[in-house]
Amino acid sequence: MRYRYVRRKVVLFVITLWAALTLNFLLPRLMPGSPVDAALGKLAAAGVTITNAERTAIEMQLGVPHGSLITQYWQYLTGIAHFNFGVSYSFPNETVAQAIGSAAPWTLVLVGSTTIFAFIIGTLLGVYAGWRRGKAADSVITVGATFFAGFPPFWLGLLALYWLSFKLGWFPIKGGYSPGVTPSLSLSFLADAFDHSILPALALAITSLSGWVFGMRNNMINTLGEDYVTFAEANGLRTRTVALLYAARNALLPNVTAFGLSLGAVVGGAVLVEGVFGYPGLGNLLYIAVSNHDYPLMQALFLVITVSMLVAIFIVDLLYVRLDPRVGQ
Repeated sequence: MRYRYVRRKVVLFVITLWAALTLNFLLPRLMPGSPVDAALGKLAAAGVTITNAERTAIEMQLGVPHGSLITQYWQYLTGIAHFNFGVSYSFPNETVAQAIGSAAPWTLVLVGSTTIFAFIIGTLLGVYAGWRRGKAADSVITVGATFFAGFPPFWLGLLALYWLSFKLGWFPIKGGYSPGVTPSLSLSFLADAFDHSILPALALAITSLSGWVFGMRNNMINTLGEDYVTFAEANGLRTRTVALLYAARNALLPNVTAFGLSLGAVVGGAVLVEGVFGYPGLGNLLYIAVSNHDYPLMQALFLVITVSMLVAIFIVDLLYVRLDPRVGQ
């Protein structure tokens, strides 16, 4: 039964991946405008007279694809098979792979670490609030989570940037590291990068914490009403044992799915938060690509995000078989 379950998930993964690749190819081409129009608009704003020769030169410089959609689609799939995503219109001196490779570590460290931190702390707080439902601890945790849930991450980031960076000068105002510093693995650079990441990490962690708290608290309350929990309490087991091994373990299953999806979404970065802090991650790179109608860069970023989400869902589906044997039946 489990083999058929896994085989069904693999087939579904392959079909979904093909559909995602196709949509990834079509969506940027359905957007109004083109990279050539964006470049010509900048030249026109600078007072340059636009001629057919100018348009042709820009098309050649950007390497704008020609031919039918079928031809472009085949070239697109061939490029993906060879991990060749072309040259970025926004960064003519870099390939798309180089641009993504430069930005990916920043996002993976920032968003990945804050996601894991928020999941662990939020889940533990949710377990405690659910176990102490109706008590003072439950009220404090839920009221606090409700308060911070109302703050959009970028708005909280703007507040922190204004007060802690601009007014008090405790943290850097923008960027992933200080100007003039060469990225390396030295302790001085890592300390500088850590200093620049504190405010965006706090903005992301505080606002995402609430979701894990509420999700786990509700799961705990539902699980505490099950017969096996009542039976464990009636047998005189310790409170901690009942809370963690009986209630929390089963209440954790829905949160595992959400956590897997959150990790899959990490590579998409936090577009607004990274934009507020000028952080050199994938979210900021995606904003640049969309602004410049950079088809190769957009397609590659969407592809990375989509594949990451699909892989995360696939892994969670397989993990569920281990966590809950009933799934594979």
